[in-house]
Amino acid sequence: MWTRGSADGTCPELANLAGVIQQCEDGDSMVLPMWRQTRATPAAAWGPWEQIDAGGCGVDLLPVLTEADFRLLPLPTPALTLQPDRGWVLVNIETIVSTDPTPVTLRTELLGIGVTVEATPTRWTYDFGDGHTLSTRSPGHPYPHHDVFHEYETPGTTTITLNAEWTGRYQIDGSPIWRDINGTANTTTTSPPFTVEERTSRLVADLCTDRPTPPDC
Repeated sequence: MWTRGSADGTCPELANLAGVIQQCEDGDSMVLPMWRQTRATPAAAWGPWEQIDAGGCGVDLLPVLTEADFRLLPLPTPALTLQPDRGWVLVNIETIVSTDPTPVTLRTELLGIGVTVEATPTRWTYDFGDGHTLSTRSPGHPYPHHDVFHEYETPGTTTITLNAEWTGRYQIDGSPIWRDINGTANTTTTSPPFTVEERTSRLVADLCTDRPTPPDC
């Protein structure tokens, strides 16, 4: 004979074991405790009640999206925008960088159950290729409101590598509850090579826009 605990949290009739009180989040479902009473033969007396399931909050009984699961999702590489973006930058002048902080929504499955995942980039680390790095929570902004930049000190050829750190939350199909993912994931992108140049200004006799170009330009 199987029976469930009473809806008000009390034990079923003849059960002498106290149940566990559970408090669930708003909108979550409650899975009631389950008790069992057995007898050896149809003519034998019933044995004592025993609790075989404590019940609990529905969301706690759903599969969990782990950090390892999160890192297996096809998260996009971060967008990397440079200013100026012309194949070269100047020594001791700000090279401005920025990225896109927009969250992405992905679909996956856990134990055959559909899951919606919302991933958000929250920290970015730039490797400027000259021994300098910068970690920031700002996605950066274009000129003239820029707040993420780097000044190269010597000429040469380099690339910029951007690493994005993602946090996430997920929702199991059929459940109204969003749950935070315990851990982070990372994606990386690298810019095409560009040169760092040192240029000087000088007076010229004619306009350098003239055609043919004057010899002193």
